[in-house]
This record gives sequence, structure tokens and C-alpha cells, in this order.
Amino acid sequence: MSLSDVVSLLSGIVQGSGIGPVLFLTYINELANILESYGVHVKLFADDVKLYLQITNDADVAWLQCAIDALTGWADEWQLSVSVNKCCTLNIGRAISDTNLTINGSVLPTVESARDLGVSITQSLSPSLHVSNIVAKATQRAAAILSRIYES
Repeated sequence: MSLSDVVSLLSGIVQGSGIGPVLFLTYINELANILESYGVHVKLFADDVKLYLQITNDADVAWLQCAIDALTGWADEWQLSVSVNKCCTLNIGRAISDTNLTINGSVLPTVESARDLGVSITQSLSPSLHVSNIVAKATQRAAAILSRIYES
């Protein structure tokens, strides 16, 4: 049996350790508490964070921006990076507001649909896009299977 050299960790959690999951929950629960103090709703799944808030006026946009700034501040404190290129805003419902939310000076794009945990979400919350995507994937797989059968 051999052991690795001892090193100081600046941030993160040692993968494969017994205490790793507990440390992760400790870190991520702190983030959830910070964000909820801004009145935004927070959904967490592994390393994905979704923030949402009903926007009725400019003050709501400012609160959401403050929550985003708190998220990036928390990430900086723990020496973690936010993948800005994976971030966007999705306005749901009829009242579309021009939010211009930013992360570290980068304006987040406003999109008409987004994928969340494999489900396509649209502004209208219609399942049509998701169903179309599933049908297209099933058609591609069926065609691939059939082409292999006919090649044999």
C-alpha cells in the first residue's frame, strides 16, 4: 500500500473521499442560504444552479442581479469558477422584460428555450419543443438500427 504526498487544498472537495459528499452539501447549502436571502428561488442539482424570480418591476431585476453578484462572490471566495458561457436568462410568460443581467461584466443572453436536466423548456412552457426533440432522437436511433440490420 502506498499513500500520496500530503498537500494543502485551497478549495474544492477531494473526490472519492468518505467525507466529500458531506463537505459538498455544507458548501452548497451555504450558497442556497445566501441566494434565498435575496428573495430569489433557488434550484440546485449537483453543480447546476438555477435562480428564478417573478419580475414585476425594475427593483425585482435589481434584486436578481444582486443575487447573481452574490453567487459569483461566493464562487470567488471558494476559488470556483462560473461557466458564463453556459448561463442565460429565460423569460417565462407573456410579460417579457428586458433584464440585461450580467455575470462578471458579461451580459447573459436571453433565450427562447433552454435545456434543463434533459428537458427543453420554452417561454410558453409548452412541451412541443421537448416532444419534437425526443421524436427526432428516436427517429435517428431507429434509422441507425435499421441501417445496420439491412447492412447485415
